[in-house]
Amino acid sequence: MPTKRGKKEVGCPVETTLRVIAGRWKVMVLHYLLPGTKRFNELHRALRGVSHRTLAQQLRELEHDGIVRRKVYPQIPPKVEYSLTALGRTLEPVLSAMHRWGETFPERVTSD
Repeated sequence: MPTKRGKKEVGCPVETTLRVIAGRWKVMVLHYLLPGTKRFNELHRALRGVSHRTLAQQLRELEHDGIVRRKVYPQIPPKVEYSLTALGRTLEPVLSAMHRWGETFPERVTSD
């Protein structure tokens, strides 16, 4: 069922979380922002393989959802920094759990 913004209503909290962090690069963007503020090109270099356009889109979506803060400095050349909002920081335990799970995944596959 579509909402006012045209997005499908979600049925459970897991779906809500996935809607916010789903995207080829979003989880990795969050991972690289956990230690602190980054500029666009720093993120682009860290995320090998992402296009400028795709990274910009993923950042816009995270900003729209209140997860990432975009700060523009009034200077030439333009300086833009990205950081996690307080809400974005609440995803840290989720990302940590994903990290821990990912570390043990190969062991579990080969031991079964």
